[in-house]
Amino acid sequence: MPVRRQLPRYADLKPLVRIRPPRLDPTRRRLESSFTVADLREAARKRAPRAVFDYVDGAAEQEIGLRRARDAFSRVEFSPRVLRDVGSIDTSTTILGEAASMPVILGPTGFTRMAHHEGERAVVRAAESAGVPYALSTMGTTSIEEFRDEAPLARHWFQLYLWRDRDASGELVERARKAGFDTLVLTVDTPVPGARLRDNHNGLTIPPSLTTRTLLDMARHPAWWANLLTSEPLRFASLNSWNGTVADIVTHMFDPTAVARDVTWLREQWPGHLVVKGIQHVDDARAVVDLGADAIVVSNHGGRQLDRAPVPLEILPDVVAAVGDRTSVLLDTGVMTGADVVAAKAFGAQAVVLGRAYMYGLMAGGEAGVTRMLDIVRAEMTRTLALMGVERMDDLDPSRVRLRPV
Repeated sequence: MPVRRQLPRYADLKPLVRIRPPRLDPTRRRLESSFTVADLREAARKRAPRAVFDYVDGAAEQEIGLRRARDAFSRVEFSPRVLRDVGSIDTSTTILGEAASMPVILGPTGFTRMAHHEGERAVVRAAESAGVPYALSTMGTTSIEEFRDEAPLARHWFQLYLWRDRDASGELVERARKAGFDTLVLTVDTPVPGARLRDNHNGLTIPPSLTTRTLLDMARHPAWWANLLTSEPLRFASLNSWNGTVADIVTHMFDPTAVARDVTWLREQWPGHLVVKGIQHVDDARAVVDLGADAIVVSNHGGRQLDRAPVPLEILPDVVAAVGDRTSVLLDTGVMTGADVVAAKAFGAQAVVLGRAYMYGLMAGGEAGVTRMLDIVRAEMTRTLALMGVERMDDLDPSRVRLRPV
């Protein structure tokens, strides 16, 4: 029989009509329509000037290392179990002896106030609210003391590059100690700066130069430029002043002569937790643990130093097997989802260090954007654990994950 047709009645249509009031706040609109870190990345790309977005988004040379790191996570295969009670999922864990709401650390990033005028202040407030550590960079744009005062209950870490001037490095370490920071992160994969070609092509300088290109960019990103020009001047917490390209700055700061005895020197100076970041070989992992490191970060610097460097996720199991019984093993590079965090944890990492992910959130919406990123990642972790049949993050082990062949 043919289907009988009739005009819809108002009573039938009323339950289907759900008109949302318009969102007048553009930041809220951007964040509410972002459901993944990839969405936040796209929102950041539209909001920030190209040179600023490319500084965060880019990597070294042909960016092969970064693509490989992300591809490794795409090859992860979980081993789910069924008929497990996953009514309550616990993402909490312990990072260097202290509780964290999830196995996530917000990593050190330079020039952070370029991404958003509040910079590290916004990030540390979000970290404090989320219950995760945050590491202030040597090349940060907020001082050690301001960083601490902005979120006094946060877990404060400080990242150090060994300068050519060791006395200057020592002074920074002492300031961090006096400010009550509990963890020092020594980055060791930067004897010289990597070739970040996007920055070269964009002519990125610190602070941004007012050229014909940037003046035209103001018309496309008026809010970003207004915030930059009407807030406190962009400065480095660890440098009195600087005007030049990013490559010039890091060349001035990085020391190609740093060797193992410098780690020993730092261990003697620092009473708290010492983390060595940039480990890409099992023998180096053993060496820095022998020198007194409390933790290591298996990392290729987000693909921003040596292109074609080892993929951190691929070498993580060997590093954990070699030193995991003597130190905490952390991982960064390529982590973009909560499922990536779960995979790293299953392979033996105590936690992951996020960089680009929260910077996308910061560019998209300041503190609220970082919080949105953390909420997205937490929800993805929770869903992934439930679908795997795992109730607690700390119950993960290598039997629940594998890397599919290339």
